[in-house]
Amino acid sequence: MSTRPIRRSDDDSDADSPELTAVQAALAAEHAAVYGYGVLGGRLDGKRGAEARAAHDAHRARRDALARTARDLGGRPVASDAAYALPFAVPDGPAAVRLAAVLEDRIAGAYADLVRATEGARRGDAAGALREAAVRSARWRGGNVAFPGLAERAAGADPAATGPVEAAGADGTR
Repeated sequence: MSTRPIRRSDDDSDADSPELTAVQAALAAEHAAVYGYGVLGGRLDGKRGAEARAAHDAHRARRDALARTARDLGGRPVASDAAYALPFAVPDGPAAVRLAAVLEDRIAGAYADLVRATEGARRGDAAGALREAAVRSARWRGGNVAFPGLAERAAGADPAATGPVEAAGADGTR
């Protein structure tokens, strides 16, 4: 899914704050996750379909909370794109499961950045969101990774260049 610049208020004195930047990046990642779960949810049924619906609802709630946080920090919440380019085709259930794992990895990366940029209660909330994404990723993948959402960064990727979902397909390529 495409990366786009984060819009800020012109009159915002904290527009360059690392905290607001990280909140906006996490919000953009949540927008992409909500879109992605909308795509993959229609390809899953039964228990996996219920997991996808629960994740979709969780990402919508996180997205709304992050929009409020951006406003609290004096920013204008980054808007959702009308559509996102998926990292690979999702024609069936197995591809949908793979996409869900990628979505959660991308979210985990955004929240890892938010943990680093915040303090206090916001840091606790970001750490909780990171944990939730890591657990969902492990469930979708059928196993966990040492540092969820950070694998693409270990390969030398620029953390600032990582966007919501587009940065890594299931095979880790851009």
